[in-house]
Amino acid sequence: MLLIVGDMDLKSFIRDIHDFPEPGIIFRDITPLLLSPEAFRFATDCMSEPFVHSGIDYVIGAESRGFIFGTVIAQKLNAGFIPVRKPSKLPAETYSVDYDLEYGSNTLEIHKDAIEPGKRVLLVDDLIATGGTLAACCQMVNELGGELAGISVLIELKFLDGFSKLPSVQGVPTYSVLQY
Repeated sequence: MLLIVGDMDLKSFIRDIHDFPEPGIIFRDITPLLLSPEAFRFATDCMSEPFVHSGIDYVIGAESRGFIFGTVIAQKLNAGFIPVRKPSKLPAETYSVDYDLEYGSNTLEIHKDAIEPGKRVLLVDDLIATGGTLAACCQMVNELGGELAGISVLIELKFLDGFSKLPSVQGVPTYSVLQY
């Protein structure tokens, strides 16, 4: 069981990069948080804590920052980790989903045999903006017969209302550590 001890101002470890990757965007850079073992540990503890007693079988993280948080959270929850990758990166047969981002579009893939039907899945990412990446992951979980047990992100951009745009999360616990 996780036990979060103390409190830490994690926002002080997030760097704002203006006009990246295009004008008008404020990119929330997590690399300063990753440089601090204490901040990174506290962040992953906070992201894991709401799901400790949820019977999570698998944690899904989307390439690439979802891998950073997802693998650590999978270990904390004693669950397996499933990578969701960009096209042509996975070696076995895949299921693909096209989706829109806040500044473009993309495709994600998962191995078709990654999720055993009925297994409980937690989606993890560093950030939710418009919800495109997580919506694609939700679709993958549903298509492969998994049970979406929750979503945990480090950062939520509240003004973009990404969680409300995920059609399959009605009644599913969603959690964000930091809100902007």
